[in-house]
Amino acid sequence: MAKAVARRWLQSRLRPEYRLRVYYGAREVRGAPALLRSFRDAKLKIGSVDPIEDLGVREDIDHFEVWSSNRDGLRELQAWFEARGCETTGVW
Repeated sequence: MAKAVARRWLQSRLRPEYRLRVYYGAREVRGAPALLRSFRDAKLKIGSVDPIEDLGVREDIDHFEVWSSNRDGLRELQAWFEARGCETTGVW
């Protein structure tokens, strides 16, 4: 019975998660992770992209990764970064 209750609880809270990776390259995007955190907290606006409340951001040496359950919002972010010459992996 405990497994059934735990399964129902988990299934009621599960959401799909989509990711986007943006690589550092010829274009200077070093401040982008901080920009995205401010965007998530509704402190600034990025182009015509609607706010993404559950946006997560993680930096690495040669790229940064963002994730959210909002697939359309990540696609808008991908288009915004690609319009500025950044290389991305696409939303997966």
